[in-house]
Amino acid sequence: MIVGHLDLDAFFAAVEELEDPSLQTKPLVVGGDPHGRGVVATANYVARKFGIHSAMSCAEALRRCPQAVFVSPRHSLYREYSQHVWETVRGVVPTVEKTGLDEGYLDVGEVAATFLHARKIGEAVQTAVRAATSLTCALGVSSSKVVAKIASDHRKPGGLTVVPAGQEASFLAPFDVRRLPGVGPKAEERLVAAGVTTIGALAALGDVELRTLLPGSVGRVLRDRACGIDPRGLEEQTQRISISVENTFERDVADREQLHADLRRMADRLAENLRTTGRTARTVSTKLRYPDFSIRTRSTSLRVGIDEAAKIGELACALLDRALAERPGALRLVGVGLSGLTSHQQLAFA
Repeated sequence: MIVGHLDLDAFFAAVEELEDPSLQTKPLVVGGDPHGRGVVATANYVARKFGIHSAMSCAEALRRCPQAVFVSPRHSLYREYSQHVWETVRGVVPTVEKTGLDEGYLDVGEVAATFLHARKIGEAVQTAVRAATSLTCALGVSSSKVVAKIASDHRKPGGLTVVPAGQEASFLAPFDVRRLPGVGPKAEERLVAAGVTTIGALAALGDVELRTLLPGSVGRVLRDRACGIDPRGLEEQTQRISISVENTFERDVADREQLHADLRRMADRLAENLRTTGRTARTVSTKLRYPDFSIRTRSTSLRVGIDEAAKIGELACALLDRALAERPGALRLVGVGLSGLTSHQQLAFA
């Protein structure tokens, strides 16, 4: 298998720069109100020199760079650009798996028999995207998804990194262990405390030590990935696999009735989306962000998909109550997400 991972460079900010070229030389932040409770969605590379990054509060971004220009996200515009990008990519590599508006995997092996040819295909993809949209992207190409994804981030912006078969483990070895997809904060903390700070060190762990640090099958999967072994193939998706709505409050909110009312309003919007697109959802999730920016999500899955606003709202509120019982306190943000989406037509033929 030869798989590529494409990642558009600072996508939201890059689109805003195309729409207004005067922004190209300025530190640009796409996000919320810097004088309120906004969060950075993305920042251009000029702003990143000041240490600004996604998920940072816009207030902190403003403190780090008082001259930064802040613009509100325009998601409908970004979707239009994204659609154009992926239509262009499919003209070079027909089979892709979109994992977001700005990133996804490419079945490069479908059009390239060797890694030498794969490099030329990668260059062709980058050239085609730039010609069609004026956007740049970074690409990683290797024998597995995990290596391709890390490779795409290796030379941003606009780089192309090819890791041929047999060189996966040596390529991954020097990177910090947190760079490995699947290593979350808790796993990183355990590994680093044991002196396992690089992906190569994780790959070298013996079975006993691995079970001690990362019990269960997760440890084996992560060690395999650290060696460059990742059997996952591409999953073609013809429509979004999840939808969500969230709200950041001007001030932290602790009032349970207000939080429930907000969730029900979000449920109404999501249910309308489902009905408009002829789909149902099997999983409902609630997202909470606390004043310290920590995030907690809770979800529940159903045997049969739903599209009723009342039911979605009821489940979202119950999940919120469950999360707040575990960690009480005021909230900075709440959100509702739906996944396990299935069209009514699919149900009819199931």
